Amino acid sequence: MRILLLLLPCLLLGQLNPQQRPNIIYFLADDLGYGEIGVYGQEKIQTPNMDALAAEGMLFTQHYSAAPVCAPARCMFLTGKHAGNAYVRSNDEWRERGEVWDFAAVSKDPKLEGQRPMPQSTVTVAKLLQKAGYDTSIFGKWGLGGPTTHSVPTRMGFDYFYGYNCQRQAHNLYPLHLWENEDKVALNNALVQPHTGLDKGADPNLSASYARFTQPDYAPTLIHDKAVSYLKRKRDKPFFMYYASPLPHVPLQAPESWVAGYQDKIPETGPYLGKSYFPNQTPRATYAAMISYLDWQLGDLIRVLKETGAYENTIIFVTSDNGPTYTGGVDYEYFESSKPFTNGRGRTKGSVYEGGLRVPLIVSWPGKVENGSTSDHVSVFYDMMPTFCELAQTQVPQDTDGVSLLPTLLGEKQAQHDFLYWEFTGYKGQQAVRMGKWKAVRQKIQEGVLRTELYDLEEDILEQHDVSQNHPEIVAQIERFMQQEHTQAPNPKFRMKALGDSME
Repeated sequence: MRILLLLLPCLLLGQLNPQQRPNIIYFLADDLGYGEIGVYGQEKIQTPNMDALAAEGMLFTQHYSAAPVCAPARCMFLTGKHAGNAYVRSNDEWRERGEVWDFAAVSKDPKLEGQRPMPQSTVTVAKLLQKAGYDTSIFGKWGLGGPTTHSVPTRMGFDYFYGYNCQRQAHNLYPLHLWENEDKVALNNALVQPHTGLDKGADPNLSASYARFTQPDYAPTLIHDKAVSYLKRKRDKPFFMYYASPLPHVPLQAPESWVAGYQDKIPETGPYLGKSYFPNQTPRATYAAMISYLDWQLGDLIRVLKETGAYENTIIFVTSDNGPTYTGGVDYEYFESSKPFTNGRGRTKGSVYEGGLRVPLIVSWPGKVENGSTSDHVSVFYDMMPTFCELAQTQVPQDTDGVSLLPTLLGEKQAQHDFLYWEFTGYKGQQAVRMGKWKAVRQKIQEGVLRTELYDLEEDILEQHDVSQNHPEIVAQIERFMQQEHTQAPNPKFRMKALGDSME
C-alpha cells in the first residue's frame, strides 16, 4: 500500500492543470445527522441544495468523522491525525481559568473564552495551503483555543476569520459578540445566560413567552454574509474556505420566516421547555428550519460562485462534524436523524457507534467528479489533509494518518485504509476500530472496562448483535490495533489509565 500511496498522486496530478489549482470549500455542519439530508433518506426536512449538489457530484456512503464531538473532530480534520495521535481528543472547556460558563463574565474578560489551545507548533492543513499560495479563511465556529492564546485561526494558518471563537458561546445563536480575525465585534443582542428558561408563570403556549430567545443579530446570518463577501473578492490566487457553520447544533433558534414555513407541515407534540438549552414553542419546526436554512446557505454560496465565474474551478465538500444530538428539544426519533443506524442517547453524538461517527459527505467538482456518482469507499476526516494537499499540488506530510481521496474523486484506483481508529476520553472513555466489514467498540474505559464488542456491519448495521465470542481471532487482531494506535496524550485530561497512560 505504501508504494501505491506514493505513486498515485504523481499519476493523478498529471491530469490537473498546475495553473488552475482548484478553490476548496469545506462546508462543515454542526451535529447534522446522516439521515437528515434528503439524498440520504430524509423525508420531512427539505434540503434541495445538498440534494442537487449530490446530483452534480459524488455521494459517499461510508464517510466518518474522526471523533463523536466538536473540538476533537475539528482538530483531527485540520491536522490529519487520528484520535490516537491528535493533541485534542475530547472537548475541554479549560475550567481552571474561572467561570467559563458565565456569559456575563466572559463578555468582560476574553481570557475566559474559548477551549484549551493546540500547541503553537501544530501543523494544520490551512498552514500548508497558505504556504502553497492559497488565500485561506474560516467562517463559523473555531473551538480550538481562546482569543488571547496563540491557537486562534489567524495564527493557525487562516488569513481571515469571522465567527465564534468559543463553542460554549455558540450555545446561543444570538450572542453578545463574534470575532473578526483577533478583534471582538459587539452585536445588537442582549445577554441571555445558558440554561435560561421561561419566566415564572409565563404561558408556554404564547409566543410572547419566548421573545427573549429571538434577537436582532442572528449569528449564522452574519457569518454567512461575511462568507459571501469573501467569495465576491477579486483575487489572483486560489482560495480555501472552511465554512464551519454552527447549524443545526442546539439551542433551537432559527429565523422566524423559516420556522413559519414548517409550522403547517410538521405536527408538534408541545413546546420544549428547556433543561440544558433554551426553550422553544415549536421544536420540530424550528429544528427543520435550522437544517433548511443551512441548506439555503450552501445554495447561496454556490450561486455566488457561479456569478463570479469561480464555480467551475471549485471543489466543494459538504459534511458534518459528528452524528446528531439527542438533547435540547431535538426529536431525533421523529426525524429519524441517524437512519439507518441506531438512534438516541448513547448511540449518536458522543458515541463511537455508527450513529455518532458516520456522517454524510457530498463532493462536487465540475468536470472532474462524475455527476450523480456514489462511493462506498471507507473514508474519514483525517483524509482531508492529504486530499487538500494533493489538490493544491503541495507535499503531503509524512506523519498524516490520512489517505488522499483524490483517486476516488477522479475515478481512479484508490488506496484503502487497513483500518480506521477512534478513541474518545469523554462519556466514560471509548475506543473503536473499523476493519473491513468489522466494527469493534469498547465502552467505559475510564471505569477500567476493556471488553471489546464486535459487530458485522454487513449483517448488523444497527450494531445490536455482539459477535465477539464467535470471532476471537478478529477481536485479537483489532485489539492489537487498539494498542498500537494509542499514544499517551500530552494533555493529562485526554488520558485513560486503563490504556496504560500516566495520569500525572
